[in-house]
Amino acid sequence: MKKLLVSSAIALIVLIVINVASSFLYTRADLTEDGRYTLSEAAINAVSTIKDPVIVDVLLNDNLPAEFVKLKTETLQLLKEFAAENDNIKFNFVNPLEEEAQTEATIADLQRIGLKPASVTIEENGKVSQEILFPWAMVSSNNKTIKVSLLKDKLGASAEDRVNNSVEHLEYAFSDAFARLEIKEKKRIAVIKGNGELEDLYMADFLTSMRDYYNIGAITLDSVASNPQKVLDQLKQFDLALIAKPTQAFTDGEKYVMDQYMVQGGKSMWLIDQVAIELDSLFNEEGSAMAFPRDLNLSDFFFKYGVRINPVLVNDLYCTQIVLATGEGNGAQYNPVPWYYNPMVFSRNTHPINKNLEAIRFQFSNSIDTLKNANKKTILYWSSPLSRAEGAPKEISFNSIRTSPNKEAYQNKGDLPLAVLVEGEFKSAFTNRIKPLKLQGAKEEGGANKMLVIADGDIIKNQIKNGKPLELGYDKWTNNFFGNKEFLTNSINYLLDDTGLINIRNKKVAIPFLDQEKIAAQKTKWQLINVGLPVVLTLLLGIVFTYFRKKKYGQ
Repeated sequence: MKKLLVSSAIALIVLIVINVASSFLYTRADLTEDGRYTLSEAAINAVSTIKDPVIVDVLLNDNLPAEFVKLKTETLQLLKEFAAENDNIKFNFVNPLEEEAQTEATIADLQRIGLKPASVTIEENGKVSQEILFPWAMVSSNNKTIKVSLLKDKLGASAEDRVNNSVEHLEYAFSDAFARLEIKEKKRIAVIKGNGELEDLYMADFLTSMRDYYNIGAITLDSVASNPQKVLDQLKQFDLALIAKPTQAFTDGEKYVMDQYMVQGGKSMWLIDQVAIELDSLFNEEGSAMAFPRDLNLSDFFFKYGVRINPVLVNDLYCTQIVLATGEGNGAQYNPVPWYYNPMVFSRNTHPINKNLEAIRFQFSNSIDTLKNANKKTILYWSSPLSRAEGAPKEISFNSIRTSPNKEAYQNKGDLPLAVLVEGEFKSAFTNRIKPLKLQGAKEEGGANKMLVIADGDIIKNQIKNGKPLELGYDKWTNNFFGNKEFLTNSINYLLDDTGLINIRNKKVAIPFLDQEKIAAQKTKWQLINVGLPVVLTLLLGIVFTYFRKKKYGQ
C-alpha cells in the first residue's frame, strides 16, 4: 500500500510539473510537406509590433461548398499561427447571410463597401444550384478596418487551382493587412505632371486605393525650366515617381531632374506609349485612323538604364474584346468582337509581383527590348506566342475584325516583352555628357534602386460612367474584370517594400483534393464498404466469440 501511495504521489508531482512547464514552454510543429503553416520571417515581423487588440472577422461559416470548406480550414489554421505569434490577434468566423429575411439588403451593404461576392455552382444528388458567398475577412483595430480578399480567382482555373492559388495568397494578404494597421508614417508617391500625362479622373480608382498605403501628391515638371533645383528638392521628398502615359516630349532638363532623382534613390514607374493611337479615334465614318510613332525624347534615357521601348503595336490573337454597334436606331445591336490590339496577357508566375494574378488587359501596347548593362532586368509580362509587332505609321481599321487572322503570320514572332523590372546600382544617363543644367549634389552613380517600365500607358486607365470613375480593370462594355489593379498595386508595393513582405507571395502550397469523378463512379461501392463491412466484421467476431465460449465452457 505504501508503494502505491508513493507511486501515485510521484505521478501527481510529475503531472503538476509538466502542466506548469507547458504554460511557459509552448511550441507548434508543422508536419505538412510544403510547410504552409510555418510563417515566414517577414510575416512574423509584421505581427510582432502589434500592441493593440486586432479582431479578424472571416465571412465564412457553415454549409459551404467543398472548395470553400478547404479554404475556411486553411484560413483557420493560418490565423491560429498568427495568434500564436501575438496573442493580441483574435478571430471569428461569421455568416453574413445568416438572416434570410435580410439577405438582399446585406448583399447590397457588403457590395457597397467593396466586397465582391463569389457565385458558386453546387451540384448535389443530380441537382444544380447557385450560391452567393463573400470570401472576405475584415481586419480591425482602433477604428481602422482593412478588407482582405480570401479568394484568388483566375480565368479558366479549376476548383483545385482556385483553392491552391487562394491558400498561397493567404499569408501575404493577412500579413499585409496587419502591417498596414501599424503604419505610422506612410511613404509618398509623386504623380508626375507637365508632359500631357493622364488626367486624374482616369487614374482616380487606382490612386484612391493607393491612399490606404501611401500619401499621394503631384509634381509638375514645367518649373524645371525656371527653377530645376526646387523641382528636384520637392521630388526628393517622395519615395516613388509615377509617370502615366505622357504625350509630350521631355526636355533634356526634365530628363536630367528625373535622372538625378532616380540615381539618388527615388523609385519610379513608367507607363509609356510610344505610338499615338486611341480606340475612340476609330469611331468615324471610315472606321479607321492612323497610328504614328510618338517621340517623347526618352529613348537615350531608357537606353542607359538597359531598356528600349519600340514604336510598334503588338497584335495578339489572345486578346480582349470591344463592343461594336451594328444597325441603326432602335434596331441597333451591340456585339463583342475580338480586338487584336488589346492583348489579354496571362501571368507566368515568374516573380512575386505577378504570381497568381488574373489576366491583364493591355491596349495598343508596344514591345520592350532589354539591353546589356550592369542592371538586372526581369520581364514580368510577355505577349502570347501567337502575337507579332507591327510598325508605325500604320492605318488601324475596324475592317481587320471582319477577316479571320492567318495564324502562320504569327508563328515565331510572339513572346514580346511588355513590362520590365530594372534593379541595380543606377548610373546616371548623363554620365560623360554635357549636363543640360546645374544641380546641387549631382551624382554619377547611386546605390541599389528599382524602376518598372511598362509599354502601355492605358494599363492604369479606369473607365468612366456618368462622370464617375469605375474600378480599374472593369470593362463596362463586356462586364469583364481584369487584373490591372492588382498588378500595379503589387508593383508599387514591391518597389517600396523594405521589409520583404511581398516575397511571401512566392510561397508554394499543394492542397490534396479528392477525385470527383471517382467519387461519383465508386459512390455505391464505398457506401457498402463503410456501412456493410463494420456489420459483417461485428457478426464474424460474434460468431467466433460464441464458438470459443461454447468450446471452453460447454464441456
